[in-house]
Amino acid sequence: MKTALTLFMMVCGNVFMTTAWYWHLRHGSTGGKALPLIILTSWLIAFFEYCIMVPANRIGMFSAGFTVAQLKVVQEVVTLCVFVPFAILYLGEKWRWDYLWAFFCIIGAVYFVNRHDWRNGAVPAPASALHAVQAESENP
Repeated sequence: MKTALTLFMMVCGNVFMTTAWYWHLRHGSTGGKALPLIILTSWLIAFFEYCIMVPANRIGMFSAGFTVAQLKVVQEVVTLCVFVPFAILYLGEKWRWDYLWAFFCIIGAVYFVNRHDWRNGAVPAPASALHAVQAESENP
């Protein structure tokens, strides 16, 4: 359940981030708006991404058992899955087969960041490992 919540929150957060970064490109160079206004609007949109992604990463690591590397690679998969439809549907980009090949490269990253865990049949508990490192650094 925590894994599904983490992934759902990552998708939601990424929708906000993709929108914050790219919404203004649809209307030309500035669409008649001053660049500072575009930046401020993007920051306001990105605020919601942070409100979702920070808890998603904490839930993913401390409750769902993801490592930091796994969280980052999953985020890259989510980014591509959100960005490509956004680019095609909102920005009017044409479909390119390169999008599919890029997705396969990201899937390769998913494989490599998880292959040790898959071979051993378990996902490590990063929270306990992190707490052990923190305890070690506090008590030398």
